[in-house]
Amino acid sequence: MRKLAIGTALSGALALAGIAAPAASAATPNLVFSDVTVNKGKAIVVGTTKTVNVPVTYTLTRPADLVIDNKKTFAAVMLYRGTLKSLGNELDPEVMPTCTTTATTDTTVTESCTETIPVDPGDYLYDAADATTWKAGGLYAHLDSTVSDDFLSSESDVAIWGSLGTAKVQRAAQLTADASPEPVAKGKTITVKGKLTRANWETGKYAGYTGQKATLQFRAEGSKTYTNVKAITSGTGGALATTVKASKSGYYRYVFAGTATTAAATATGDYIKVK
Repeated sequence: MRKLAIGTALSGALALAGIAAPAASAATPNLVFSDVTVNKGKAIVVGTTKTVNVPVTYTLTRPADLVIDNKKTFAAVMLYRGTLKSLGNELDPEVMPTCTTTATTDTTVTESCTETIPVDPGDYLYDAADATTWKAGGLYAHLDSTVSDDFLSSESDVAIWGSLGTAKVQRAAQLTADASPEPVAKGKTITVKGKLTRANWETGKYAGYTGQKATLQFRAEGSKTYTNVKAITSGTGGALATTVKASKSGYYRYVFAGTATTAAATATGDYIKVK
């Protein structure tokens, strides 16, 4: 599993501390992460190649005498699936959060923070199990190190506060539509074919999504509105095919509503000229 990547120093700290079983030490400061919002509350939809930059906002309340300098002390929000005791996978920012002070007391400082978690499917998503609901966790790490050619010493403390919110990670889907023959005489049969595929993070390619409902829609030429024609089920390799009678010129497309693990998709409308 990839270790947290908030700078080289933090990666080292977590590698030494053992991210699979983090434990707060007696010196761990009292941090409060609240109002965590991941990706503006929307699902994180990831394909096979493009990195998806996920915005995260939250409120951090820390002791007034604690300095988060991003050199020896670090604080951020991460995403994980599984439990803190046994992480299935985790995602985290590679650039430190930006925080603005919003309130202070004699003992605390409250900050409004933003960060970005980059999700590169080639590096960070491993298998179908990653298409699920993830949890947000607040992270604190403290690192003291001395490094030279003559001496190496490193001590670290790591703490994670879990279950601060959720974010759904979904596979991206692709959908096509091809209506033929074209042109066609009014009253004759039109065949509308298509294919439903979704991202496979293990292979880095899109694969057919079988046994899924897709709805054929039609938009008449000159209209702005699609209407449902019929629902069909994808076959082998995600193949879609059905027939309709030609009545007027317009556009045919397929629409897939999505599932818990796979995002919705809409094909580009294919134009048919009816004579």
